Amino acid sequence: MDQDLDDTICAVATPPGEGGIGIIRVSGKDAIALTSQVVKPRHGRPLDTLLTHTLHLSDVQAVVTAGSASPPGNLDEALVVVMRGPHSFTGEDVVEIHTHGGPYVVQATCEALGQVGMRLAAPGEFTRRAFLNGRLDLTQAEAVLDTIRASTASSLKVAQSQLRGHLSQEVSRIRNELLRLLAHIEAGMDFVEEDMTFVETGEIQSTLSKAFEDLQQLVRTYAEGRILREGIRVAIIGRPNVGKSSLLNALLQVDRVIVSSIPGTTRDVVDEVVNIQGVSMRIVDTAGLRHTQDAIEQEGIKRTRDAITQAELILMVIDGSRGLCEEDRALLQEGTDQKRLCVINKCDLPLQVERSDVEVMGEGIRVSAQTGEGLDELRETMRKCVLRRDFEPGESIVVGRARHHAALVRAKDSVTNALDSVTNQLSGDVIALDIRSSLDSLGEMTGEVSSEEVLDHIFREFCIGK
Repeated sequence: MDQDLDDTICAVATPPGEGGIGIIRVSGKDAIALTSQVVKPRHGRPLDTLLTHTLHLSDVQAVVTAGSASPPGNLDEALVVVMRGPHSFTGEDVVEIHTHGGPYVVQATCEALGQVGMRLAAPGEFTRRAFLNGRLDLTQAEAVLDTIRASTASSLKVAQSQLRGHLSQEVSRIRNELLRLLAHIEAGMDFVEEDMTFVETGEIQSTLSKAFEDLQQLVRTYAEGRILREGIRVAIIGRPNVGKSSLLNALLQVDRVIVSSIPGTTRDVVDEVVNIQGVSMRIVDTAGLRHTQDAIEQEGIKRTRDAITQAELILMVIDGSRGLCEEDRALLQEGTDQKRLCVINKCDLPLQVERSDVEVMGEGIRVSAQTGEGLDELRETMRKCVLRRDFEPGESIVVGRARHHAALVRAKDSVTNALDSVTNQLSGDVIALDIRSSLDSLGEMTGEVSSEEVLDHIFREFCIGK
């Protein structure tokens, strides 16, 4: 980041558009002094005398300069709160101005703050300052963004656990054990001529083995953690007129897709996000798969094939009231790398499908998109397809970011190399080299070891006001 972190910065912290309230956040060493030129408390006491973390009714005044778009006089009445560092989000002096939420008044307030010497914050700069000032480590800073983007209660639990430092604490515990072991090994290397032993081989092996097991446990949580954080793509496929669009509408509990008895009504992929028992699933309704000469329908079928390759879970829908046809059988036999469920739709009508007909994909889940029968069982089965049966977010530490997973894998591999070196009776400096490599990987994860490039990549994901 090219911006000077000594600058006083400001930004709108609430979403764009109209609202009941608009919040402008200010942070920096001159936050209080500069804001006091724009915001005047009604009781007449200066901002720098106010008790920290208390709200005060104030007037926001326009700063009239040559070429200013703001009219003279008061812009709005607002509430102002001063939060003195280090007891603030960024660790610096912070001021928040709570105006009415109209687009003009919010923008005019930011303009006035800019005219007294502040600059607009870069994306994620408030959280970046919190990290640089030691208020958060890097995993906690990333958890701020995950909290903002959480779309289900489960993903919020994981983000909040990380924000409270549970993942950081576990990584620090493993890192401290490895640091202690490294110190003993290097001490022995310094006194090798005196034949002094600071740590026995058995203790080295047991400490490294425990570190390996702990790292492996964290690595194993990534599959579930990624799904909770990012969600998954689900494709509903089947031949025309089996009720794919009706099933999507039933899962969404809203008529999102046009439903017709005419085959080939769905010509393009339609997708919507739905919360299925704590997992965000982007469900894609696809064109019916069949042989056709219609050029538009052929393009829809091509897009269906593309949607299938991108999906992590396939719902293969068949019409239970009509029995299987050759197109159904071909789709049931079609091999894919994704997890698949067979959904026997229209179970409110006389069933014409035998259990043995769909045994290639399991027993098949019987539903009626029309009446809602079987939908709860389908939702539960969909969740079980993508998460371990015994998995419950919040009960254990979960890793959900690819950056964390990669760092943990590197740390685990380095510990494995160190264990191999001990087994092969290699010298202490070789063992120490692998332990240092593991420590560096864990340090990169929490930000104890970091580069500007990594920080820029992480914080540019944030909105400007955070």
